[in-house]
Amino acid sequence: MLIPFLISKIHRAAVTGCDINYEGSISIDEEIIEKAGLRLYQKVDVYNISNGARFSTYVIPWPRASRGIVVNGAAARMVQPGDMVIIAAYALIDEKEVNSLHAVIVNMAPGNIIEKITQTKL
Repeated sequence: MLIPFLISKIHRAAVTGCDINYEGSISIDEEIIEKAGLRLYQKVDVYNISNGARFSTYVIPWPRASRGIVVNGAAARMVQPGDMVIIAAYALIDEKEVNSLHAVIVNMAPGNIIEKITQTKL
């Protein structure tokens, strides 16, 4: 049986921009993408801590070391620059594999600086 598990989370990132005219997605600094173990075009859920909005989209790159988190397309109406968000990725994992896998949690400090990276056992 396949069970959905959290595999990656970026916790308390600040939205740095919104682009309603873009086709859609969330642009994330390439370094943050790598540290979180995300892949380009991977589906993610975004939870807006500031207003409670929740939506799904996919990851695209933003310039490395820019510390950018930019929400694009229709989802840009659900956030404002400065809002705090959680970006979460899930995977369907066979229950036989669960004990051998880890989730990556990236905690962000103000200015979208990576504060701490934790790997937690599923």
